[in-house]
Amino acid sequence: MGSATRVALGAAKDRLAVLGSGADLATGEELFAAGRIIGDSSHLLGALSDPGAEPVAKTALVSKLFGPVLGSSAVGLLEGIASSRWSSQSDLLAGIEEIGIRAVASSAPKSASVDAELFEFSRAVASDAELELALGSKLGSVDQKRALVERLIGGKASAQTVAVVLALVTQPRGRRIGELLRFASSVVADQAGASVATVVSASALSAAQSKRLGAVLQTQYGRPVLINQVIDPAVVGGVRIQLGDDVIDGSVSTRLNDLRLQLAG
Repeated sequence: MGSATRVALGAAKDRLAVLGSGADLATGEELFAAGRIIGDSSHLLGALSDPGAEPVAKTALVSKLFGPVLGSSAVGLLEGIASSRWSSQSDLLAGIEEIGIRAVASSAPKSASVDAELFEFSRAVASDAELELALGSKLGSVDQKRALVERLIGGKASAQTVAVVLALVTQPRGRRIGELLRFASSVVADQAGASVATVVSASALSAAQSKRLGAVLQTQYGRPVLINQVIDPAVVGGVRIQLGDDVIDGSVSTRLNDLRLQLAG
């Protein structure tokens, strides 16, 4: 991520925070729709991402095109995004997507755990090669993918989770479905002021173990850490923890493999 994008994304997050409850589920869905329209038009994308164009001109273009069809919150956020300078065209589209995800996440009731639902859906997709192909193939139609998502989680997951997954499969921008879901889960957690750790172990952690691990990780990373558990008998014992780009591997299988390599050397 370039420095210009970091600044632009930070400004967009600030604008979303100022809106508070004024940004709801519809706001996020409207941003997703706007992102698809912009992404499908090379002319419009070029105009909004042009670093040499005046911010006021880009704001006026957004207002003219989207003002009559989107809610005021979505238009305001989109105007702010367009008026900022982004490092690339793809970063601009990614920024619209991320702010859309954050708006959707902010609208979730306390009873909904959007990041956990996204994680569970990603696990289901990863365990079913046909499902992964159906959702990720470039050959499948968008309407078929959206219909499949609705059949799988419509009415079962929260409206916020369904909205995010629908947006991701509609505009994947060259990313694999697993990558998309992991990214969305991390954004949802970050919007709540937390990080996500994926913990792989041979058997499920007890509630007490999970709580202790969360406390240790919170101390280390300086913010709450949500634990997503993956059961994998191949790790034998111990745990493997991934949090962002950091990997903490204390599994027996890894230690045995390291020993084999040492003996072989």
